[in-house]
Amino acid sequence: MSVSAVPGGDRGRKPRVALFVTCLVDLIRPSVGFAAVKLLEDAGCTVDVPVQTCCGQPAFNSGDRGTARDLAEQVIEAFRGYDYVVAPSGSCAGMIKAHYPELFADDPNWLPRVNALAARTYELTSFLVDVLGVTKVDASYEGTVTYHDSCSGLRELGVRSQPRRLLASMEGVTLVELNESDVCCGFGGTFAVKYSDISGAIVDAKTKHVSETGASTLLAGDLGCLMNMAGRLSREGKEIEVRHVAEVLAGMTDDPPIAAARDPRRS
Repeated sequence: MSVSAVPGGDRGRKPRVALFVTCLVDLIRPSVGFAAVKLLEDAGCTVDVPVQTCCGQPAFNSGDRGTARDLAEQVIEAFRGYDYVVAPSGSCAGMIKAHYPELFADDPNWLPRVNALAARTYELTSFLVDVLGVTKVDASYEGTVTYHDSCSGLRELGVRSQPRRLLASMEGVTLVELNESDVCCGFGGTFAVKYSDISGAIVDAKTKHVSETGASTLLAGDLGCLMNMAGRLSREGKEIEVRHVAEVLAGMTDDPPIAAARDPRRS
């Protein structure tokens, strides 16, 4: 990591990074948050986890702009003063970076602060590779993995090569590309609830492609996608581990895979 990554060229100072944990990570898979902290600290950052709330994406996608804006204002306040804001989620980072400016476009009092926050907000693997220049992670993982490109990270933030580059630096990992890796998994937040039949058909096609790779582990960068695919693979009886890419990159894979039963002896 080069100290020139600090905004303004303040050499000799570690970048001060605020982790946007995300609701799903906080409530469902905290290990992803701890893995993100480890990766950021290993890369030379000072990491804080401010008291935070939802980014507002569910409300925004449902057309409730008032609630989305109320939540966004809380996020903007909570993440003031940091060099960077990093999220282990393309969808949440995409909400802040791509859609907050849209949400506040007609408000000249808020827009400068919104644009400033958007400019320093990144998805985790993109931040490590594109900002900090990380080329190798000090972890190993034995097995064949395949990778699903989550819609928001790919299309809103350009996250595709970065996780693959980091995985390629690890010992023991063999990456097998997934057919139609850039096609939606069928989650889409509230989409999966409103249009469950369509969502089910989409994830069926996705898990078919996952099985065809022969990989023992499925990785992605968004927990919502991972939960959706892991649930369907489990119901299909497929013995394919599903993990967030941050867990593997950080070497923190002691927790059971997503949707797998926890060993009661370790509770």
